[in-house]
Amino acid sequence: MLQVSRKFEYGLHAVAYLASRGAERVVTVKEMAEEIGFSPEFLAKAMQSLTRAGIAASVQGVKGGYTLARSAESITVADIGTAIEGQPHLVRCALKAASCEIYSSCPHRGYMTGLQDRIQGLLGATTVAALLRSEERTTK
Repeated sequence: MLQVSRKFEYGLHAVAYLASRGAERVVTVKEMAEEIGFSPEFLAKAMQSLTRAGIAASVQGVKGGYTLARSAESITVADIGTAIEGQPHLVRCALKAASCEIYSSCPHRGYMTGLQDRIQGLLGATTVAALLRSEERTTK
C-alpha cells in the first residue's frame, strides 16, 4: 500500500535529530548514523538533498558537519519529503496528465487526487518542532 521511502525516513530522522541538538550544534553524519542506527552512506545522501533544499547547512572544516539552516518551527514534514523525493504524487497522473494512458477516463482520478491533497495538507501542517513536542509527550 502506501509507504514512504527509506531515504525520506532518514531525512526526517536526521532533521529531527539536528533540531533536538540545538540550532548552534554541528553534528557529523557519523554521529547521527551511530545515534539513530542508520547507514552513514545512505544518511549522507539524504543530508545532501536536505542541504540543497536549504533545510540543512553544511559546515566545512575539521569540526564540520551539519546543522539546521532554518528553525524547526519553519520546516514541515512536506518540506523534507519534497527535498528528498521531489514533487509528491500518489499516482502518475498527479504529476503529469500525459504520463497516464487512461487519464481522461479514469474512474478514481478525483479520489486519488483528493487523497493526495489531504496527505500533503497534513504533511504541510506538521512542523519538525511539533513532531518533537509530540515525541516528548509520548515518552514521558
